[in-house]
Amino acid sequence: MHDTFLEYVLNDLHSKQLDITKCTFVLPSKRSGTFLKKHISNRLKKNIFSPDVVSIQEFIGELSDLNQASNIDLLLLLFKVYKASQIEELDDFASFINWGQTLLQDFNEIDGYLIPAGDILNYLSAIKEINHWSASKEKTDLVENYLQLWKNLETIYKDFYDALLKQKRGYQGLIQREAVKAIQTGKYQKTNANPIIFVGFNALNAAESTIIQHYLEQGNAYIYWDIDAYFLKDPIHDAGLFIRDYQNNWPYYKHGHKIAPQNNFLAKKNITIAGVPKSISQTKYVGQLLEEIGQQENIDLTKTALVLADETLLNPMLNAVPKNIPEVNITMGMPLNKTVLYSFFVNYLELHLNVSDRGWFFKRVLEFISNPYALTLSSEDQGSFAQRMSKDIKEGNLLYLNAEALSKYPKAKDLLSIIFPSGEISPMDWINNCLLLIGRLKNIYQDEKNALELEYLYRFYALFNQLGQYLDKVDFMGNLKSIKNLFKQLANMETLDFIGQPLTGFQIMGMLESRNLDFETVIITSVNEGILPSGKSNNSFIPFDVKRDYGLPTYKEKDAIYVYHFYRLIQRAKNIYIIYNTEPDVLEGGEKSRLIKQLLTDENLKSHTTHTIATPKISIESKQIIQIEKDGQFMEDLKTFAQNGFSPTSLTNYIRNPIDFYTRNILKINDLEEVEENIAANTFGTIIHDSLEQLYKPLINQLLTEENVIALKNQVPKVVQHHFEMNLSGVDLSKGKFLLVYNVIIKYLHNFLEDELKQLKRHQIKILALEERYEEFITIPGLDFPIKLKGTLDRVDEFDGTIRIIDYKTGKVEAKNVKITDWETLITDYDKSKAFQLLCYAYLYSKKHGISDVQAGIISFKKLSQGLFPFSEDKDTQIHSDTLATFENYLFELISEICNAAVPLTEKID
Repeated sequence: MHDTFLEYVLNDLHSKQLDITKCTFVLPSKRSGTFLKKHISNRLKKNIFSPDVVSIQEFIGELSDLNQASNIDLLLLLFKVYKASQIEELDDFASFINWGQTLLQDFNEIDGYLIPAGDILNYLSAIKEINHWSASKEKTDLVENYLQLWKNLETIYKDFYDALLKQKRGYQGLIQREAVKAIQTGKYQKTNANPIIFVGFNALNAAESTIIQHYLEQGNAYIYWDIDAYFLKDPIHDAGLFIRDYQNNWPYYKHGHKIAPQNNFLAKKNITIAGVPKSISQTKYVGQLLEEIGQQENIDLTKTALVLADETLLNPMLNAVPKNIPEVNITMGMPLNKTVLYSFFVNYLELHLNVSDRGWFFKRVLEFISNPYALTLSSEDQGSFAQRMSKDIKEGNLLYLNAEALSKYPKAKDLLSIIFPSGEISPMDWINNCLLLIGRLKNIYQDEKNALELEYLYRFYALFNQLGQYLDKVDFMGNLKSIKNLFKQLANMETLDFIGQPLTGFQIMGMLESRNLDFETVIITSVNEGILPSGKSNNSFIPFDVKRDYGLPTYKEKDAIYVYHFYRLIQRAKNIYIIYNTEPDVLEGGEKSRLIKQLLTDENLKSHTTHTIATPKISIESKQIIQIEKDGQFMEDLKTFAQNGFSPTSLTNYIRNPIDFYTRNILKINDLEEVEENIAANTFGTIIHDSLEQLYKPLINQLLTEENVIALKNQVPKVVQHHFEMNLSGVDLSKGKFLLVYNVIIKYLHNFLEDELKQLKRHQIKILALEERYEEFITIPGLDFPIKLKGTLDRVDEFDGTIRIIDYKTGKVEAKNVKITDWETLITDYDKSKAFQLLCYAYLYSKKHGISDVQAGIISFKKLSQGLFPFSEDKDTQIHSDTLATFENYLFELISEICNAAVPLTEKID
């Protein structure tokens, strides 16, 4: 490999006969300083004190005599200044924090680029005024309040700036502006006898540029740019955008100094570009790649780096690193809001934000208790409350969990009093409860000696203590909603830093951590538009054209920064693996990055660039149809089932799919019960059935009259409410979705009774039975055990002398579902299941009463206006004895097949 950039700098200083031990090195980051010191130590023949190696922030901070304030301190102070402004309608802290961060970034940029704040902020105010100019002379209160913020922006900025100077603190831009003032006014007089060496910069703001130029003009300073001639000499290549600009515009370069670029980019290298579907697959692919690299003797893992353009992939990436890599050093922070522990505390907060007089809302409870950390807390000595609670909520359809429901878990009483405290809690109570939960988790993980989990817990322990200190200082966070936004903001800004040996082992890092560092083998993931480069994220109040006019960086300049880092990473490397996601979506970036397209179309690189799409090995296997042999145990279970009775539903389950019949009816495995927040179809149907039974019961064996049907209409609301409470305990019918469903059911029943009244004008109707259960034993030739057939008939009535068997359906029904033209389809086609059910009911009725001349039909509540859908065979809607005799043959054939031990249950595939 060629000399690294840092080695090149030291070699050049040596050729200038400068004593590197006496130099002050200024670098973009502290990390590259560690590597610089390593290179210096490699050259020494005796022990020395280390030369000064500082980051640009430290260097500028010393010039200004100000300390960097933490982001959250800045936000709290900005809010205090905003509250003291002349604006009449002020946002509360919860709303302010959403836009305050953006305002802070804009102030930071304005100062860093040395723009007169009054000019740009007043210009911004004027633009907003024009944008919100309306046809009417009078502005609405809403528009007036909106414009007030912009009118007061300059005052807010000045007051904020002054308040920070008084505290001798500042944000980065303010510190830079003050440092520039100090060197321009001669306030900072410290003479530096030691040469200052600026190393490896790229995109400098106006303040940094002014400061560096000041030292270069004084003569005892040198600057080294990490730029390849290939990019510097190309007038349009984004990788050289900034450095070309300095070369053309800095007086230092106009007066004879020259930028000395390197020539490494076109040296022989192997570039492999691989497209992999989705983000997690990229980590798996990198895992395989690392395994192969680890086995190659010509590749040194200590000179290998994995750069994650999307830093959220760190966790899955750590799980994908193969075991044959002995040492891994992580040089990037993991944002706390990307950890599972963060989601645990957010779920806990949401739990309290959704508590009401009726208790804790079930969705938030289920979210919380299904979090891995809640499951860890719910150990056996705590009565495994999480699993039990989840089961109880689903089985009892508990929309809210109250103190009575919590009393069922006495073993976990102490823990549950922390998770579900009685009464309203303040933000400070919530923080203290979080600390108590951390304490309990710490004890568990200490016993397990789980160092990583303890590290997570410690970071959140520090975070909650920090939050508690802020709460003591301010008086505007009286509710949990405010603390929620502050907690989210803090967790977004704070990182879990991994402490390792940066100079040994295989390196995992983010894009910015790679500055000034060179590796022989480089793997870069997520090289997609929107990630690398990051694209048009306009997180600013200042419009694009205003930024351009004032010389502030736009997304174009921000893209150029990432283009520079990308090309700088690969310019000295020998082996380069570039991986992108082939399945673009909003969350995981767009199509493959333009940087890849640039590499693929570069004539100078074509000979050593390969492009592949990584696809998993897929072998197409034909679906194995499930077959279950009817062994001895099965036949025993079947006999038991037959004695309890075949219902029309169980038989139609078999027609649909024999495996469904096996799982639902023989094994009794039903779908998992879910809490009904929206009413389920079967519960909806049950309430209608039960309500009609209660309404009509007193009228059995009577002729219906208009008077008694009208009387039923008045009872509907009360009856429906009663059955709602019976089927869905704890449901609030006074508001929300259930109120709507309640009204729909009442409407259905009113429509049903209206239809009944219309029929009574022309027909005579007598109710004979309601929800009556029928059971008949039938003897089927060839079977040595009795078969029971059972069914519940919703309603039997006499309609102008004809017996009608009526089945209510709340789902969709069409006339074709109850028509038979080909009898064979009755036991083979599930579409005819409703006809099969009606014939079953007519068959049971005739067996009990000896009456075979009946009509059977369905009343669909979705199509009440179409009246009864009667069973029909070739347009005959009357069921006769020969109809039932034919049905009996097919019924026996179906049951014989089910009970035949020689015929296995075979899955039906649609």
